[in-house]
Amino acid sequence: MTEFRRLPLSTGVTLNVAVAGPEDAPPVILLHGFPESHRTWRGIAPLLQDRFRLVMPDQRGFGGSDRPQAVDEYRTDKIAADLFALADGLGIERFSLVGHDWGGAVAWAAAIKGDPRLERLGIVNAPHPLIFQKSLVESTEQRAASQYMTAFRTPGFEQAVEAMGLETFFEKSFSPHVDLSLIPPQERAQYVAEWSQPGALTAMLNWYRASHIHVPPPLLTVPVPDWVLGAFPKVRVPTLVVWGMRDKALLPVQLDGLDRLVEDLQIVRIPDAGHFVPWEKPEAVAAALGPFLAGEAGA
Repeated sequence: MTEFRRLPLSTGVTLNVAVAGPEDAPPVILLHGFPESHRTWRGIAPLLQDRFRLVMPDQRGFGGSDRPQAVDEYRTDKIAADLFALADGLGIERFSLVGHDWGGAVAWAAAIKGDPRLERLGIVNAPHPLIFQKSLVESTEQRAASQYMTAFRTPGFEQAVEAMGLETFFEKSFSPHVDLSLIPPQERAQYVAEWSQPGALTAMLNWYRASHIHVPPPLLTVPVPDWVLGAFPKVRVPTLVVWGMRDKALLPVQLDGLDRLVEDLQIVRIPDAGHFVPWEKPEAVAAALGPFLAGEAGA
């Protein structure tokens, strides 16, 4: 059974948190991405909650959590601080971490930081920041696929979304990536209701506005940013990357060179799924995550 809590954090925000699984089971924190909520894991949680204590927050700006309106409130360091404050608030000393999309960006940042509380890292269709930034300079295909980020950062984009209608925004956001027939009507209604809350669109879009990732315009020759050229800390915790290979937003180039940045890396490719693989293939994602999170031999 899933229970819900409103948990005030030491970082100054209150998060809506879904918790499932035995209290004495190994804890796993799962972080969703844009434009979602803890509901990202609705197909996966039932497949893992017999073995793990699953903690599934609505990250700041999403779902039922607080929605600060300032762009600066969505810097990666603040979001990562929420993660560890969440663990502290629940009395979790060590945990595994799984992230999809923007949740994966937070998960990569936490692992790169090297915090000793993090035991294992699961990434689902979320690029390592170094590889992502390089690909936006060097790959014309990835740069073209990421131009939506520039649109999302545009001042007033919220008004454009409101003008088109949230139902249309739902279809534009998801239909290129996932079969909408897989989403029950009540799920669609829940997302639209969450996006309709005061300040919700601004809060969600501020994740893009606060990011330091640079998306060059198409066909423009630009140098690789200086931060990409310097020494970059390796991820030292065991890491599993699960990738829906039909992802149209984050192309398979994001897997190239990961072995040089992660000491203990496994990659599971799911050929018949796209960016929202937790929706499309929850059984396949759970089958990869379960043994890995349990630390089973060979996993």
